[in-house]
Amino acid sequence: MPGQLKITLKRSVIGRVPKHRRTVKALGLRKLGGSVIHQDTPQIRGMIRTIDFLIEVEEV
Repeated sequence: MPGQLKITLKRSVIGRVPKHRRTVKALGLRKLGGSVIHQDTPQIRGMIRTIDFLIEVEEV
């Protein structure tokens, strides 16, 4: 069974490429400093890899 990941938005999406903005929204992140918890799946890992410079990830 996959673990869980806590994803926190650390940098603003203002001025970012539209694809990166959509990925942040798809993960459920809204505000700077906001966090969400997702299951550790290949799909989520791919989204994390796309915007790894904007977020902080930790295992829960």
